[in-house]
Amino acid sequence: MPPSAPVCQIKVTITGTRPPIWRRLLVPADMTLAHLHTILQIAFGWQESHLHEFRVGQRSYGPPDPMDFGFGGPLAISEKKTFVGDVLGKKGAKAVYTYDFGDSWDHAITVEQVLPPDPAIRYPLCVAGKLHGPPEDCGGLPGFYNFLEAIADANHPDHDDMTEWYDADFDPLAFSVDEVNAGLARLRRVRK
Repeated sequence: MPPSAPVCQIKVTITGTRPPIWRRLLVPADMTLAHLHTILQIAFGWQESHLHEFRVGQRSYGPPDPMDFGFGGPLAISEKKTFVGDVLGKKGAKAVYTYDFGDSWDHAITVEQVLPPDPAIRYPLCVAGKLHGPPEDCGGLPGFYNFLEAIADANHPDHDDMTEWYDADFDPLAFSVDEVNAGLARLRRVRK
């Protein structure tokens, strides 16, 4: 069955990164914000280890928290019941996606275009991006930049600890649209 919902072309940039770490994604307007959360996790290499929320204007969207009801009702609108098109359905719409309230990774989301669906394309789709996403639990922006300095300099006092902690080669310049789309492929199968 061909897609019928409009497609939002969004650019997502991790706020405060220099040079910017960003992704350009094509997301159907009839996907929920819960699905968009999963898309962003895949696109930036996050591991879904922490809490998150979307903010659009003064409203917050996220997973339902049973604790909220003890304090007078939900603080966040359910991301499972909110569609991308409801909050990001027009060109120029903006949102902030925060992942990991400790490290505070804010992602600025901007809708660049709203497009008709192309029946030849399977959505969601990553079409561009720059740079490797930060590793989980590195300490937010200050920790990330310390991590980059440490792994790049064998004489840095934290070099051995950081290279042992990450336990892999980390290339901050590495980014692959194909790798992101391989991760997104499972979401495409679910949408069928």
